[in-house]
Amino acid sequence: MRETKKCIIVDDEPAAHYVLVNYIKQNPQLELVFQGYNGIEAMNYLRENTVDLMFLDINMPEISGMELLKIIPNHPKTVLTTAYSEFALESYDYGVIDYLLKPIYFPRFLKAIDRFFASEGTKIKIEEAVNTISVKVDGYLMDIELDQLLYAQSFGNYVKLHTLKRTYLASITTTELEKCLPERNFVRIHKSYIVALDKIDLTEKDFLVIKNEKLPIGITYKRELTDRLKKN
Repeated sequence: MRETKKCIIVDDEPAAHYVLVNYIKQNPQLELVFQGYNGIEAMNYLRENTVDLMFLDINMPEISGMELLKIIPNHPKTVLTTAYSEFALESYDYGVIDYLLKPIYFPRFLKAIDRFFASEGTKIKIEEAVNTISVKVDGYLMDIELDQLLYAQSFGNYVKLHTLKRTYLASITTTELEKCLPERNFVRIHKSYIVALDKIDLTEKDFLVIKNEKLPIGITYKRELTDRLKKN
């Protein structure tokens, strides 16, 4: 069994902790040993403990993420998590191995973990087994089980997530959603629709059917859909 790597989360936003904890739990190579909500808590913890990887927010009160990296020269390998990109270039001067922009999507998180293990000299394949996605519904983060998701429908700056149980109106765009869905399980069939491949009941020239619902197939997406159905 491979040795697990100890990691910590330092972020003043509880919602960011919620997402990262969920992602870390899906990676058995990582062990979450500490959660801090400001730079002072992180600094005190790192003075007494050794960890392998730190997920660090930049914009925090009292001590920012960048200031924390400057104060602790022997800090662990760090993945910055922030809603702003202006510190990207400066961050790499402090040994930051990756830079994740919020909202953080699971496939992008996995790439950061791959980069971390590569920096450790460990060849490891991380399976992109995405079981859930975290989206904001009615102002709250909610986990949607992907095996329950039938299709997603664009609705302005929102997306209707049609699942086996009910429909959710999520505060996310179709383009953003597409980035966090596992490519092998989902395919875009129209500028307004993404569908689960294993939920398709019937395909015709210009539409397909999922649970008695006819969904249009866009001309520019037809070839990709055909190729994906052949592979599956």
